[in-house]
Amino acid sequence: MNILLNAGPWLPVPPPGYGGIENVVATLIPELRARGVRVVLASVGTSAIEVDELISVYADGQFPHLQKPYNQVMGIAHAHQARVAEELRRRDDIDLVHDHLEVVGPGVLAALDGPPVLHTLHWDLHKHAAFYDSFPHKIAVNGVSHSQLARAPEALRRAALGAVHLATPLAGTGLRVERGEHLVVMGRVCGLKGQHVAARICQKLDLPLTLAGPVSGLDTPAELEAVAQDPSHPLYGHPDVRYLVDHVSTYLDGDRATWIGSVGGEDRDRLYASARASLFPIQWDEPGGTAVVEALALGVPPVGLRRGCLPEIIDHGRTGFLADTEEELAEWILRVDEIDPEECRREAARRFSPAVMAERYLELYERAIRRSPVAAR
Repeated sequence: MNILLNAGPWLPVPPPGYGGIENVVATLIPELRARGVRVVLASVGTSAIEVDELISVYADGQFPHLQKPYNQVMGIAHAHQARVAEELRRRDDIDLVHDHLEVVGPGVLAALDGPPVLHTLHWDLHKHAAFYDSFPHKIAVNGVSHSQLARAPEALRRAALGAVHLATPLAGTGLRVERGEHLVVMGRVCGLKGQHVAARICQKLDLPLTLAGPVSGLDTPAELEAVAQDPSHPLYGHPDVRYLVDHVSTYLDGDRATWIGSVGGEDRDRLYASARASLFPIQWDEPGGTAVVEALALGVPPVGLRRGCLPEIIDHGRTGFLADTEEELAEWILRVDEIDPEECRREAARRFSPAVMAERYLELYERAIRRSPVAAR
């Protein structure tokens, strides 16, 4: 099978740090190629993952431009997708397009008389109601959780072939470090992730807390400080920046509770693996839960609110705890030592390994090909 895997123009594959979609793509590609799939990757020129072909418009990721006004960035995704369309028009050896580019991907691909398309939904499906309510019927989709698809508009549910849970390369790696006392919240800092809730609870319980992850593309406390002190800076009024400055930093003391910015690679894995627990006080219906899967793979019990995909990933009382209220969340945090880290690792290896995700996608690729107009002809 030959596929064109469209990761979009925002970050290289794999990304240097935070990059949810690009990390998923980077996890999937080696497993597909190990199974004999030939992969043409549509990304940016600095993508370093080994593929059969790389096509790109941009030399490097365009993520920093996302904070600019819409009329300055609207052409980025379209220029990238135009290159994908050009590639599909000039060749006839692509069996399927696996698309990960929000809205622009299926919007352009639906207009082509090309190969079948499987479009993966990584995001909140209420953002583009008008588009999803009239979703192109020729495009097949998959969700990243069953709860995400259950909340999807009807047109998307009709196009859905199923849900494929996200995977992590950490599953089965056996990384073990000495367990510390700190709790951790790993991921992009924003109101939806609920870092303020975690900080408030840990302050009440007098438990050490480490927040790790970027805020609006800022990776270090020094970068944030420079923005926070400059009202003329374009990011000064950004909702995520204001959230950290106005709602989270009041709980941070630089000792028991800290935001350390972005961490990557081995440093990130060791920080995560040494945590007593990973907290997920999410304030929205999380669709995918990559950080939850990573916590399980590292033997770090996840404790979160019962929303979105978390009940699909966490087996309450066995691999973590789920709460309905902030008060319950605090109670379960105090009981986190009841969870066996080895059971968390086993669950991650069984359900969330790269091999499991790849096999599931191969099944959906075959189904997408069979249901396509091309196959019918």
